[in-house]
Amino acid sequence: GREIKSPVGRPISNVLQTDAAINPGNSGGPLLDAKTGKLIGMSTAIYSTSGASAGIGFAIPVDSVKFIVETLIRDGRVIRPVLGVSLLESKQARALGINKGVLVLNVPTTSPAFKAGMKGTSRTEAGFIEIGDVIIRVDGKNIDTEADLFQALEMYKPGDRIKVTVNRPGSELPSSTKLSLKEVTLTVQLTSSDMIKNIMSLKSSSAGKQS
Repeated sequence: GREIKSPVGRPISNVLQTDAAINPGNSGGPLLDAKTGKLIGMSTAIYSTSGASAGIGFAIPVDSVKFIVETLIRDGRVIRPVLGVSLLESKQARALGINKGVLVLNVPTTSPAFKAGMKGTSRTEAGFIEIGDVIIRVDGKNIDTEADLFQALEMYKPGDRIKVTVNRPGSELPSSTKLSLKEVTLTVQLTSSDMIKNIMSLKSSSAGKQS
């Protein structure tokens, strides 16, 4: 399947490409096999270079739809496991010379990743950027892009403990302009996407009251 990004930037893997018309508010819905009439997906997104309702359509595979529907019926919402950190898109990371893994940008002090010792990217007093940890493996599974990371985390649930291996930049070598990298393995207890949203909401409320 293909891969697209959700409005919040989360990759959606294994989507089906379709020429079915998809217009805001009056189309989309079930995607059926023309021969058997069986449901094969749910038309849900369109890629348009012009911004109009003309372009390439995409459908979520029926297996993914089934999982989401069952979760909604059982729990009333979909809760995804997260590390609680912000990441740099792979394309931008490549521009920084990071050709493998996912660069960690920010690690909130309330996140499980912070408690595990994960380090984010920061700026020095002199204005230089200090590269943070680069996630390269999750429980032994190689991570090259943020899509790989999200896909790996889908195998778990909030509360699970996982081994996250990162490349941690060290000081520059005396005879080289390149940074030395050291592999570090951290044990991180996954939290839920809802928990992160609640924490951010509380912070916003507190900031509003203080101002």
